[in-house]
Amino acid sequence: MSGELEQRLVDLETRLAFQEHSLTELSDALAAARNDETRNALLLHRVLEELKQLRLAMSNAPLTGDPASEPPPPHY
Repeated sequence: MSGELEQRLVDLETRLAFQEHSLTELSDALAAARNDETRNALLLHRVLEELKQLRLAMSNAPLTGDPASEPPPPHY
């Protein structure tokens, strides 16, 4: 094998190794993003359920409008 052909083969092997490494990193990043998306979807679902429960509780609680029943402002 000539020196030039051998160098081209080494260059191609190096590029292939780099591309394989890059694909592995991209695959790992995609898997992590999918995990984040799943976790965020679950959190959003929980928050929406809590909001629904709060709205239901507020709609069932009579509003008294009595200032004495209000807690004092935070600066007291």
